[in-house]
Amino acid sequence: MAERGARERSTTQQGARVLSPRAWAAPVRAMSRILNADGTPRTPMPAGPGRSGVVDCALYVGGRRQPGEWHYAEALEAARRERDAFVWLGLHEPELAEMSAIAETYGLHELAVEDAVKAQQRPKLERFGEVSFLVLRTARYCEHAELTENSDVVETGQVMLFIGPDFLISVRHGDASRLSAVRADLEAKRDLLVHGPWAVAYAVTDRVVDLYLEVADRLEDDLDVLEADVFAPQGSGRIQRIYQMKRELVEFKRAVMPLQRPLLTLVAEVNREVPREVRRYFRDVQDHLSRAVEQVNSYDDLLNSILQARLAQVTVDQNNDMRKIAAWAAIAAVWTAFAGVYGMNFENMPELKWTYGYPGVLALMLAISLALYRWFRRNGWL
Repeated sequence: MAERGARERSTTQQGARVLSPRAWAAPVRAMSRILNADGTPRTPMPAGPGRSGVVDCALYVGGRRQPGEWHYAEALEAARRERDAFVWLGLHEPELAEMSAIAETYGLHELAVEDAVKAQQRPKLERFGEVSFLVLRTARYCEHAELTENSDVVETGQVMLFIGPDFLISVRHGDASRLSAVRADLEAKRDLLVHGPWAVAYAVTDRVVDLYLEVADRLEDDLDVLEADVFAPQGSGRIQRIYQMKRELVEFKRAVMPLQRPLLTLVAEVNREVPREVRRYFRDVQDHLSRAVEQVNSYDDLLNSILQARLAQVTVDQNNDMRKIAAWAAIAAVWTAFAGVYGMNFENMPELKWTYGYPGVLALMLAISLALYRWFRRNGWL
């Protein structure tokens, strides 16, 4: 057995051991189809109706990724035979059948598996035995040429992390936060990756929170446009646009605000599951999240102020319109009054026999109308 184990391992230029899956993948794959880890017969894996949700499965030993393509069951067995080894399994919108099979292999709780498939959860941190379940909501800014009442400004999704002693499973829903760049950056930082699954959890959380800050900065530009439009001399400032922006900000707020409590739990000194060194990194993520929370709250207040200002402008505009209507109605009332008086057809009425009576009355009505018009203009009614 010792000679066989020696043949299955190779050494890198730096002296770190590298497992080669090709040397033992075939027999292990055959046995994994038949037996569970405890030696009992394995239940056949249900076949999902759609594509596989596995994006990447990697085995890390001593902070280095081992070469080759790994099946998630083989990678877990290899990680449990090695010291300082863990598996990072990345999934994208997996089917329930596939997720159930993975849960059976990795010992995941059925409630967490159900949450991971449905992807309708608030950010939270739960613990099921030795496995921690961290839910994050991702956010991405949607580019748009012009902000309208139907513009999509913020797109949200979810990333769920199953963090065990020797594995991390990331389940991503939506395209708001891709994790391939996170994996590439983290694999270049061996001193951080050597801390195991919680280092990956930090890197994913840090990426999600950094996207919060990017979205917040872009939202500020949209709010500046809205504010300038509302207070512009000839601006329209449609209320529908403000309400749409309010809805998008609420969606973003639902992603950012609930994450504060899980991060507080992760950085707490009483939390022994997270390595001390990794907790320092999580504190940096908490600082970034605090900035995002402050920005979201300030944007919410600013948007409420913009909305109130626009509503006040609408009220003022309506009052101005009513004053103009009242002023013109007063001018028209002069002509109506004279027409009503001379339309009563009495014989003994003044100026009926006067040659210039008709043009004189017209001149009088016109003079009164002009006087009223000048008075209304002077007082800002017209």
